[in-house]
Amino acid sequence: MHRPSHVQSLLLALSLLAPVATPAATPALAQSAAPATVVHDFTEIAVGEPRVELDPSGTAATIRVTSTQVAACSVVFGTDEAFGRLATDADMAAGGHTDHHPILGGLTPDTTYLYRLQGTTADGTLYQSRTLSFHTPPAPAGGPDLALEASVADVSSEYGAAYAATNAIDGDLTTEWSSAGDGDAAFITIDLGTPQVIGSVAWVTRSMSDGTATTSTFTLTADGVEIGTFPAGSEPVAVSLTAQVLRFDVASSTGGNTGAREIVVRGPDASQ
Repeated sequence: MHRPSHVQSLLLALSLLAPVATPAATPALAQSAAPATVVHDFTEIAVGEPRVELDPSGTAATIRVTSTQVAACSVVFGTDEAFGRLATDADMAAGGHTDHHPILGGLTPDTTYLYRLQGTTADGTLYQSRTLSFHTPPAPAGGPDLALEASVADVSSEYGAAYAATNAIDGDLTTEWSSAGDGDAAFITIDLGTPQVIGSVAWVTRSMSDGTATTSTFTLTADGVEIGTFPAGSEPVAVSLTAQVLRFDVASSTGGNTGAREIVVRGPDASQ
C-alpha cells in the first residue's frame, strides 16, 4: 500500500486547519422610519369657536362647529383630562362634512365636562383643539319621562333598523328615529299603557348636516283629540291633560328623513 510522503501529510494537515469559506451574509433591507405625525391646531380649519347646546335634561350636549374644509370630526370627553369617551357626527350620510354636530350622551346633570375636538381631512392631515369645558344643567323639575315606559303603537315609516321608532323613546339622545323621507307627513304614536297625567311634552328633532330633516313644529293628539301645534326642540312644552295614547305629527320641517332623537312626555311638576 502506498504511503503518503511527509510533504503530502503536511499539506493535508494544513488544508484541514484552513477556515471554510462561507457565503457573504445578505445585508438586511433598510427600513425607512415612519414619518412623525404632525397634529395641527383645530383653529386652522374652524370657523369661530365651537357652540355647546346643552339639553335641558342635563344628560346630553351637542357640539356645533363649522370647518373650512371637509373633515371627519369627533369629540373626546369626560370629567377629567383622561377623557375616556368618544362621540362622532350623528349623520346617516357617510364621510366628512363642514357642519359638524356630534352629540355627547349619557351625561350626568350638574356636572363639569372637559372635551377636545379632533378632525381629519381627506389628505390625512390631523387637527386637534385645546381642551374646552362645559357644565350640564341640573336635572329638570317635573315628573319622570313617561315615554320611557311606553310602546310604539304606530309610525309613518322607518329608514331602517338603525333608525327604528323605538329609538325616540329610549332616553338616549345619541340614537334617533328617522322616517324614510316622510317630510311633513311623518308621525309617531306611543301608548303609555294606562291613562297618565301629563305636564309637558317635547319633540327633540333629528337633523342632517345639510339642514334637511329638521322638524320646526309638531302637532300633539291625545286619545284622538288634537291638543295643539307646538315648537319642536329640547325645551319642554307645558300641557295639562290625562291621556294614554299620544300621536306626534310633524307640522312643519325642512323635509327629507324627518324624525326625532327623543320624544319626551313628563308628568306634572310635583313641586307646583
